[in-house]
Amino acid sequence: MQRLQSKAIKSKVGRAVISGLLTLNYRLRRLTKGSAQTSESQESANMSDIQGLFEQMVGRFDSAAAAGLEAVFQYRLDEGDAHYAAISNGECTLGEGEHDEPSVILLMDTETFKEVLNGETNGMQAFMAGRIRAEGDIMLATRLESLFPVS
Repeated sequence: MQRLQSKAIKSKVGRAVISGLLTLNYRLRRLTKGSAQTSESQESANMSDIQGLFEQMVGRFDSAAAAGLEAVFQYRLDEGDAHYAAISNGECTLGEGEHDEPSVILLMDTETFKEVLNGETNGMQAFMAGRIRAEGDIMLATRLESLFPVS
């Protein structure tokens, strides 16, 4: 094996092959490193997009539809951190993370959340299709459309 390596280094073709392999290795490492940084920046952008979606949802809150309601809607999206919308005294506040006592927990992917929020998909249909899972007071989840109406 050493003789073969020695011959490869001594010959012009061998040096060209080794040089090419080293260059390819260098480029692949740079691409891999760059894609890892791109992935991190995309993840960061996705997190801010998700935060923006929740803020948009809370901005559409209908306090009249929430009269007398005390509830916490916990959202767990497949991508990103958990968020919750707490409704109390006709007001809605948004929180990040896990609430201590959610009334209902809604589990879905970000795409489904976007579609429901934008009115492209009906929340009940998404639930029946298995795109949204719910734990806790499932009947409370049926009020989401009236609490956060699509414009």
